[in-house]
Amino acid sequence: AWDGRPAAPPDLAFADPRQDGLGFRILIPENLKEKLSGLIGADLVDATEYEAHRIALGVPRGGLDFMYSDAFPHETNMDRLAGVDFDKGCYVGQEVVSRMQHRGTARTRSVKVLLDGPSPEAGATILAGDKPVGTIGSTSGGKGIALVRIDRVADALDAGQPLTAGGLALKLAEPDIVRIPTKQPIA
Repeated sequence: AWDGRPAAPPDLAFADPRQDGLGFRILIPENLKEKLSGLIGADLVDATEYEAHRIALGVPRGGLDFMYSDAFPHETNMDRLAGVDFDKGCYVGQEVVSRMQHRGTARTRSVKVLLDGPSPEAGATILAGDKPVGTIGSTSGGKGIALVRIDRVADALDAGQPLTAGGLALKLAEPDIVRIPTKQPIA
C-alpha cells in the first residue's frame, strides 16, 4: 500500500522509511491478499508490482542493484534514503561515511535510468562511447536503477555522448542529478 496509511494496519505492516512513495510493507500469505485488502482499506500488490514501483521511484535494493560488500552507503543513496544515522556513535566504517558526508566526495551514485526498448541484463556495464561509466541494476517497464560514476556521466552528457548498456540505449531519468553536490538531499 503506497497511497497513504491503511485504515487498520495489520500486525505485520511497517512504513518503509526510505521514501514516502514506498508506503507500507505488509507481509502476508498470497491467499489472504484479497481478504485483507478489504479489511484494511488498501490496495495490496504482489512482490513483482512492488519491485516495479521501487524501481520507478529509483530506490536501490541491496543484492540486486549493488553488492553489499562493493559499495559505500553514499553510493547507494543511503544518506538520502534514511539509511545512515549521522548522529549515531561508533560503527564500522564511520570514518569513511562521515568524511564522504562532510566533504561531499561520493563519486558514484545510484540513479534512475530510462530504457527505450528491451532492458539490458542486470550487471551490464554502462558505456559512454567506449568508456565504462557504471553498471545497470534492476529494470522493469522501461525504467531501471544504475550505479554510475557521476563525474564521468556528467562529462559524457556535456559532450553529447549517448549512454548504452549491453548495446542498448539508456538515458538518465533526471540528468541534472549528476551535477547536484553530493552533500545535498534529493527532493
